[in-house]
Amino acid sequence: MTEPKRNTPARVGLLIVAIAYFLFTLHATFTLQWVGEWNRLSGFAYFYVLTTDVAAGVGLVFRFVASLIAVAAAIFYFSKGLPSTAKNYRILRWILILEAIYWLGLLTTAVLNVYDSGRSVLAQGFTNIVLNSLALNTIPTVIESVAIPVALFLTALQLNPTKPISKAIKWSLVTGAIYIFVFWLTNTSIWLGTLQVKGTDYLTAYPENLLSFILTAFGLLALAIYATIFAAQSRRAQSLEELKMRTAGAIILSLGMYFLWNYLTWILFNPPWSDWYAWFLGHNLDLWLLSLPLLGLPLIFTKRRSKEPAENLTP
Repeated sequence: MTEPKRNTPARVGLLIVAIAYFLFTLHATFTLQWVGEWNRLSGFAYFYVLTTDVAAGVGLVFRFVASLIAVAAAIFYFSKGLPSTAKNYRILRWILILEAIYWLGLLTTAVLNVYDSGRSVLAQGFTNIVLNSLALNTIPTVIESVAIPVALFLTALQLNPTKPISKAIKWSLVTGAIYIFVFWLTNTSIWLGTLQVKGTDYLTAYPENLLSFILTAFGLLALAIYATIFAAQSRRAQSLEELKMRTAGAIILSLGMYFLWNYLTWILFNPPWSDWYAWFLGHNLDLWLLSLPLLGLPLIFTKRRSKEPAENLTP
């Protein structure tokens, strides 16, 4: 049954997050300047850029479809309430599957990075490759293109009205922790690559960069560990009512504030351009997460009502 219409702050936040997910994905999908950029290259670089760009572009189309479904579902939820349980599960399942396929689009990049690292080991030696290619490119791309899709598919499999919701809750929390761990790994690798070029003066001379580096290398790692602990502690939850929604809200808020802070750093302080800002601001398809505070903050102030469905919890 659908719940009565009640536009709570959490529901408004969910709608805004869905809109951000859709708009950022819409922009990325139909921004096609990358098409043909491989033509100015040759040899392995030509093959690498052509293959990875096309594979990622195809994967992005699946995320775009997922974002369309997500924003349509959020608008329906905002205006009329949740649909039936079976329909709600079906919508969530398709969003997760399409999002998983998007991340699988990065598997081509991971495979080619592994090949390139192996080729470089023979030419330059293992130590140099570990400190550069493996740590900065290969390991992050392999983990993000394998761990996230597997977690999303497993979560989607549990979204079935005939199965207990406890398994879906468990895998949803595990998937969230994996996302944060991947963000820590990929963004830290970008910072390390930036410091190899810019040197540590790029941190000491600009406090906003130093704070951003600390939040990335240590803050995101701490958040990933905390999310993992929360997932482990909640593994026996038999319903959403048994979850500590305030803790979940704090994790969501913290992750969103990380993305928002790094976005605002460039706007407010305008530090010298670098690979960090080029990748985080120009090539970051997850920048829509800067809208998460609008969902996380209401969850922190959620008031529980005993024996009510979780969707009826109101801040």
